[in-house]
Amino acid sequence: MLISFDWLKQLIPTDKTAEEIGVLLTGSGLEVEGIHTFDLVQGGLEGIVLGEVLTCERHPDADRLNITTVDIGADEPSQIVCGAPNVAAGQRVVVATVNSTLYPSEGEPFKIKKSKIRGAASEGMICAEDEIGIGASHAGIMVLDTDLPNGTPAAKFFGLGSDKVFEIGLTPNRADAASHFGVARDLQALLDESAQLPKVGDFKVNNTSRSIAVEVQNTEACPRYAGVTITGLKVGPSPEWMQKRLRAIGLSPINNVVDVTNYVLHELGQPLHAFDADKITGKKIVVKTVEEGTTFKTLDGVERKLGANDLMICNAEEPMAIGGVFGGEDSGVTEETNSIFIESAYFSPDWVRRTGMNHGLKTDASFRFERGTDPNMVILALKRAALLVQEVAGGEVSSEIVDVYPEAIENREIRLSIERTHMLIGQHIGTERIKTILEDLGIQVTHETETHLTLSVPPFKVDVTREADVVEEILRIYGFNNIQMDENLATTYLAKFPKPYAENVVEAISNYIADNGFHEIITNSITNSNYYEPAGEAEMAGLVKVVNYNSEDLDVLRKSMVFSGLEVLRRNINRRQRELKLFELGKVYEQREGDYKESRRLSLYMAGNTTAESWKQPSIKSAFHDMAGVVQNVLRKLNAGDFEVQPLQENSYMRQGIAYVKNGTVVAELGVLDAGVTRFMEVKEQVWYAELNWDYLLKKYKDKLVAEELPKFPEVRRDLSLVLDRNVTFDQLKQLAFKVERKLLQSVNVFDVYEGDKIEAGKKAYALSFTLQDKQQTLTDKVIESTMNRLMQQFEKQLGAFIRK
Repeated sequence: MLISFDWLKQLIPTDKTAEEIGVLLTGSGLEVEGIHTFDLVQGGLEGIVLGEVLTCERHPDADRLNITTVDIGADEPSQIVCGAPNVAAGQRVVVATVNSTLYPSEGEPFKIKKSKIRGAASEGMICAEDEIGIGASHAGIMVLDTDLPNGTPAAKFFGLGSDKVFEIGLTPNRADAASHFGVARDLQALLDESAQLPKVGDFKVNNTSRSIAVEVQNTEACPRYAGVTITGLKVGPSPEWMQKRLRAIGLSPINNVVDVTNYVLHELGQPLHAFDADKITGKKIVVKTVEEGTTFKTLDGVERKLGANDLMICNAEEPMAIGGVFGGEDSGVTEETNSIFIESAYFSPDWVRRTGMNHGLKTDASFRFERGTDPNMVILALKRAALLVQEVAGGEVSSEIVDVYPEAIENREIRLSIERTHMLIGQHIGTERIKTILEDLGIQVTHETETHLTLSVPPFKVDVTREADVVEEILRIYGFNNIQMDENLATTYLAKFPKPYAENVVEAISNYIADNGFHEIITNSITNSNYYEPAGEAEMAGLVKVVNYNSEDLDVLRKSMVFSGLEVLRRNINRRQRELKLFELGKVYEQREGDYKESRRLSLYMAGNTTAESWKQPSIKSAFHDMAGVVQNVLRKLNAGDFEVQPLQENSYMRQGIAYVKNGTVVAELGVLDAGVTRFMEVKEQVWYAELNWDYLLKKYKDKLVAEELPKFPEVRRDLSLVLDRNVTFDQLKQLAFKVERKLLQSVNVFDVYEGDKIEAGKKAYALSFTLQDKQQTLTDKVIESTMNRLMQQFEKQLGAFIRK
C-alpha cells in the first residue's frame, strides 16, 4: 500500500520528517518497507533555480550566441553562454546550475558541466520549457514574472515540489489502516494530534429532478447501500493537484469522475462507483443475485459467467456491476456522460471474497471490502465525492441521498480488565494512558470502575473482538520499545515440550538420510488430479478437491507423495543428472466417507546409478537392497520395535516390493514404481520408492536407549541348510526361530540362497546361521544341540522344510 506524505499532512498536521513518521508507523505495526521520492517532473527540477539576467552581450566569435551574467543567488554572478534569440538583460529566467541533470521532454537526460563555448566560459544553462521537461515549446527561454528571490528552486515556482511516498506492508488484520485517513488515525495516537476528516458541511441538494430508487433484495450480502445523483457535469481531465496525488500512489488518472472515486477510496478507505445515470433503466437500482450462468461483460472487456452467489448491482432490466468487485462495461462513465449516480455501500466481506475468487478479480475496492470496511463511513464518503465531483466537473446534486440500512451494525462491547492489561503488557502504564490511547484510536470508554473499563469498539476495527486484541492495540501505540526489561525475567507459565519433541526427531532422521547421499526436496502439496486417473475411480474418489483453484494443473491435494517426487526426478533426469537420491517429509490428504484426513509421510526416491563411473569401478545401478537398507536403518533409528515383513499387497503405484507391518498397520512400503506410472510422468529411469507412515512411527518412537553390560560368556554360531517351498520368505524363518527360542537366540542370518536344477522345481535352499548366547553361563554342547533340534523340528512341521544334513 502506498501513502503520500503530502496527502497525509492534509489530514493530520506534523512537522516531523518522512523518515521520522516511517519509524513511528513501523513501531505501531504498519511496517514501512520503503520511502521513495515522487517527482511530478522527472528529476524533480533538482539543481534548477530562478535567476536574473544582469548583462547580455553578443559573443565576439559567434553571431547567434550571447554572453550573459546571471544572478542565481550565489556570492558572484555566473557567466552563461546562451543561444536563445529572446534573451535580454533584466529578465527573470530559469537556470540549470553546474552538475544538475536535465530531463528534456524529448531525448536523453544530460548533465550540465562547466565548459567553453567558442572560447567563452559558460557556467550553467538558461532553459526553455522543453529542456526541463515541463512543456513542449523550444521557441526561446522562459521569461518569468515573479517576485521570488534569485536562487529559489524552480520546483517551488512551478508548484512541482517532490513528495515522499511510504510503501507500507499492510497485514490482513489492519483493514482499518487501508487509507490515508486510517494511517492518520494511528498517527493521531502516536503524535497526540487530531486527525481531521475532510469537511462535507457544504454538501446540499440542489434539486430532486433525477431521483433514483434503490431496492436491496439481499441484505446479508449488502447490509448498507447509499447513493446520490449529480446532473449537468462535464467529463474531462482531472485538475493537476488531483492527478499528482493519484500518480504519487501509483494510479493513472482516467477522467475527473473516475478519479474522484479513486481519490476518496484512498483518502477514506470507502470504495465508490459511478454509474452513468442515463443507463440506469427504469430509474431504479436493484441489489440482488441473478440466475447462475448469466453472462456479464466487465470494464476490462471480459465476458464472464455469473454464479448464483455473485451479488450484482442491477437496473430494472439487467446487471450493471459486480457488487464490491468490478463495474460493467455498458454502465460506466464515458466522455458523453453528463449525469451520474454515485454508489457508496457496505458489502459483506465473505460475499465479496467468494465472488472475487470465482472470477479471479482483485481490485482496490475488493481488497478493502474483503477485509472489512467501515459501514459508518458510507455517507461521509458519498458527500465528499459529490463535493469533489462538483469542484472538478461541475453539476448539481439532483436527488436526496438514498440510504438503505435496515439493520444498523452496532459497535462491539468489550470489558477490559486494567490489571490484566498491565500484566499482558508487562509494565504498569496507568489507566489514564490506556484511556487516551483507546480514545485516539476511536475506541470509546463508556463505563469505568477501579478495575475495569467498558469499551465501545467501532466496526472499522475489524480485528478487535476480544480483550487481548484491545491490549494489542494499546501496546502497539505505547511502543514495544518502551517496555522496560526486568533484570530478572520471569514468567507465570511455561509450556511443556511434547515427548518426543517431533522437530528433533525430524532433524535427526533427516540428517541421517542426508548423510547417506540423499537430497531433501520440498514440493507443493497441491497437485494435478490427472495423475490419479490411470489408477481408477477408487483412487480418484478419495481425492480432496480444491474449490477455488487458480490452475487446472493444481486442483487437488495430493493423496500420495509419489507424483510430486516424480516431477522433481523428471526435471533432473531431463537435465542429465544420473545419480538421484531424494527424500521428502510432507503431508498427504484423503477423503473418506465425508471426512477429511491428513497425515505425514516420509518418502524416498532412488533412480539411476548409486555410484558414478570411475577408473576403480563401473557405474552401478540402484537396486532394491540399496533402498531397503536405508529404510531398515531409519526404522532402527526410530527405535519403534520389531516389524513383520510381508510381500507388497495391492498398490496403485509399486510392484515387486515389501511392506513393514506392525499390529496390522502398514508402517512402510518399498519397491520399484510401476513402469506405467513412470512412463505416464515421462521419467525415463527405473525408480525405487519407499513411503513411511511418519505419524505412526513418531507415536511409537522411543527416545530412551537401554545400555547393557557386555556379556561375559561367549556366543556360539551354528549353520543350517534347508530346502523349502520357494514362496517361503527369510522373514518367516526368522520370526518362527525367535518364537521357538527367545532366550538364547541372538540373531539369524542368511548367507546363501540357491534355486536351480540341483534341487526340486518350485523349491529353494537357504543357508542360515544362528548365533546363540547365554548371558548367565557358558553354553554346553547339550543345550546347543537341544536348541537346534527344536528349531529344525518346527521348520519341518510348520514350513515343510527339508533339513540338509
